Amino acid sequence: MSESQTILPMIPLRGMVVYPKVTAQLDIGRDKSIKAVEKAMADDRLIAVVAQLDENVEDPVQSEIATVGTLAKIKQMLRLPGGIIRILVEGIHRITIDNIELVDGYNSATFTELKPIGENMVELEAYRRFAQSKFLQWTDETKSVSEEVVTRIMNINNPNILADQIASVLPVPLFKKQQLLDILDVKERLHKIIAVLNTELEISHLEEEINHQVRQQMEMQQKEYFLREKIRAIHDELGDKVDPDEEANELREQLSKLKVSDDIRERIEKEIARYSRMPQMMPESTILRNYLDWVLALPWDKESKDRLDINEAAKILNQDHYGLEKIKERILEFLAVRKLSGSQGGSILCLVGPPGVGKTSLATSIAKAMNRKFVRASLGGVRDEAEIRGHRRTYVGALPGRMIQGMKNAGTKNPVFLLDEIDKLASDYKGDPSSALLELLDPEQNKTFSDHFIELPFDFSEVFWITTANVAGNIPGPLLDRMEIIELSSYMEEEKLEIAKRYLVPKQIKRNGLDGHNVKLSDAVLRKVISEYTREAGVRTLEKTIAKVLRKVAYEVVEGDGKAPRVTVKNVPHYLGAPIFTEQEREKEPQVGLVCGLAWTSVGGVVLPCEATTMEGTGKLSLTGSLGKVMQESGQAAMAYIRHNAEHLALPKEFYKNTDIHVHLPEGATPKDGPSAGITMTLAVVSALTDKKVRSDLAMTGEITIRGRVLPIGGLKEKLLAALRHGIKEVLIPYGNQKDVAELPESVKKGLKITTVKTMDDVLAKAFAK
Repeated sequence: MSESQTILPMIPLRGMVVYPKVTAQLDIGRDKSIKAVEKAMADDRLIAVVAQLDENVEDPVQSEIATVGTLAKIKQMLRLPGGIIRILVEGIHRITIDNIELVDGYNSATFTELKPIGENMVELEAYRRFAQSKFLQWTDETKSVSEEVVTRIMNINNPNILADQIASVLPVPLFKKQQLLDILDVKERLHKIIAVLNTELEISHLEEEINHQVRQQMEMQQKEYFLREKIRAIHDELGDKVDPDEEANELREQLSKLKVSDDIRERIEKEIARYSRMPQMMPESTILRNYLDWVLALPWDKESKDRLDINEAAKILNQDHYGLEKIKERILEFLAVRKLSGSQGGSILCLVGPPGVGKTSLATSIAKAMNRKFVRASLGGVRDEAEIRGHRRTYVGALPGRMIQGMKNAGTKNPVFLLDEIDKLASDYKGDPSSALLELLDPEQNKTFSDHFIELPFDFSEVFWITTANVAGNIPGPLLDRMEIIELSSYMEEEKLEIAKRYLVPKQIKRNGLDGHNVKLSDAVLRKVISEYTREAGVRTLEKTIAKVLRKVAYEVVEGDGKAPRVTVKNVPHYLGAPIFTEQEREKEPQVGLVCGLAWTSVGGVVLPCEATTMEGTGKLSLTGSLGKVMQESGQAAMAYIRHNAEHLALPKEFYKNTDIHVHLPEGATPKDGPSAGITMTLAVVSALTDKKVRSDLAMTGEITIRGRVLPIGGLKEKLLAALRHGIKEVLIPYGNQKDVAELPESVKKGLKITTVKTMDDVLAKAFAK
């Protein structure tokens, strides 16, 4: 820079000082400072850096900035996330800030170069050597500066540069660092630095002396004891005294208010007495106090009064949930028995159904209807028995199990206790949680359930247990045996529509701040959302989709004139994009070797096309489409039936010897398994072998035996709903499922022709196009 150029971009620094000949890293975040850096980078990379006197000031004026700063050169610049710039600068020389002006959004400083003062080179050399000696002594004792920095400083021969280098690593406050920058006289600056080093050495010596005195007063075996005694002595000096007898009396007073058996009272009293005799500083004292707090906080004798008004309970259940008549009926039966007998007689409900059908929210409504407290414990992925029974008190950080914790949180001994996702329990070397639950859920045993932490029998017999699961088959057998299973099947479109109108839409309108904006979603809009944007058994995704629509409506209300736009069937894609699900295109004409099967999945029923074809070969049977073991066995059973009945089916007796058969279920990436595709696969193979066309408006479900009998299946309602959505006219179901037809909704019965079949002959008679 030329001598005449005295104006440069300037940045104020928070909490730090940059010295000449010292490299420093700066993170720049303020807009003015960023613009100053960008200006410097665009010119010659020179910039003035000055410390601000109060680092809390966001936009300092000249009076709030130090007079002396440093002219620096930017060596590197890096842009970081969040709009921050990191620069590496090297100080050049001291400057005095004459004037600061705001130019193009950044601070520009007029400055004058300051030159160091020092003429007596012999005297300065003596100061230099003494300063280096003190610096080396200080770093040897404190180890606070890296070896690389120490070596570099010890090799400096220039007193002026040495003073600045040492000043940059001294652990002193900002105002002292600025004082050292202000001093132009090199001798005076070195004098100050030597004084600071002497002070730091004295502090280091004093710390070492204190440590030495403390070490002398302790023996290794009693170190912890003496430390705690010191803490107690400090508390005594401060007047913060704790009387163990006073604490014990408070615990005894809490115990006297509990209605517990004499045996339990005696055992708790013994623990209180042991606690009162134990030194307060011992670790066992804290553990024992924690135990007593837990025991005395449990609801040994507190219970809520049941709401036994059947009509009121029914009203609450109907307000909170649409449909689910069986479950509501079961709850009202329980309340009726409770009202007549005065006891609940062991009730453990297990709500089984796909995700999103309302299992957890139904448990909440049950608690509300019964006027009981509600507690929830999620068991998904729990694999440690201690999660149920608690930890032994011998372990550090021991706690009661989730059951005792839930009872404490409820504050009553008769809450509605929900065990969520019980079909997802796991087990490993830490124990089997399902075995720990056996005692808890057994009405004959749970009166005296013992937690490993509490170690006292606690009565769980008055708890209303509700468990939830997606698939009943995954629940451990001994647990399943103790429960009353209530199936929550998939919702039909009409049920989803009613749920959306009554609950989901009002809830989301309120949540998205659209009350009073006359926002409405018509039945036609909701039907389109249900059929084209959500395909699930429950209504969880439906609620999210409705929320998405209303969020966009809220945005348009705020962005526009405050008037809510009208959501119509035509503009639904504007809010949700293109439809996610479109109706599956089914073959309109009868086909050879193509049969519509029906399957149950965790998100409801689906139509499962089954294709079969034949080719010349050696009698090989290929089954593809990511089929599970059960479906592969169904294919083998189908082949055995066909070979046995070849003559009856008008097939050559040894047709299989020169014919390969390939059975495929599309969507091969999706795993498929289950025992309900037997008749579907059999019909597809027979059609391919006989070249007979199968009706395109027919679907079927059922397992087959090698003698041709059709066995009953599960998930009938979901499968029939899928057939109805797919435009199927007639469905073949096993004769053994005839009893389930009576419980089907009227809309399903009217929309489908449901035909029962006993044997494969019945299926063949109905299936082939005439």
